[in-house]
Amino acid sequence: MKNPNFGNYLDDFKVGDIIKHTARKTILESDNNLFTLLTMNHHPVHLDKEYCKNQQHGQILVVGTYVFSLVVGFTVADISGKAIANLDYEKVSHDGPVFIGDTLHAETEIIDLRGSRTKPDRGILYVETRAYNQRNDKVLTLRRHVLIPVKGTKNEE
Repeated sequence: MKNPNFGNYLDDFKVGDIIKHTARKTILESDNNLFTLLTMNHHPVHLDKEYCKNQQHGQILVVGTYVFSLVVGFTVADISGKAIANLDYEKVSHDGPVFIGDTLHAETEIIDLRGSRTKPDRGILYVETRAYNQRNDKVLTLRRHVLIPVKGTKNEE
């Protein structure tokens, strides 16, 4: 059985709204290590404390694609929980470093929305998500288009 309260319909969004996501996560060393293993990103800046001592930040950097994936995950309950598809990701920027022990949170601004030109039971939501660490330093920004059903249509299940 689907959770009827998970996600939102296109009709629930309004241009200009900013949704502060409740999900947050403290990055553990094991999170970063597992992600580097899964994705075969073995750059020493993500794994080797001794190597990092002589690099710009002096400590291990969390893999940027992990940060991206985590932040998108934060948004699912509010943005794409009822989505038919994520259509694209664009303008991904790593605005600041993320380190082991940082706690991330995010917010999403509704930039635009429109009905589908070919299927009236759905529409496209355009959003910008910004992620911050525990000091409220911005660490990631991304924009994406999400295909979402309209309330009261056959896609409303």
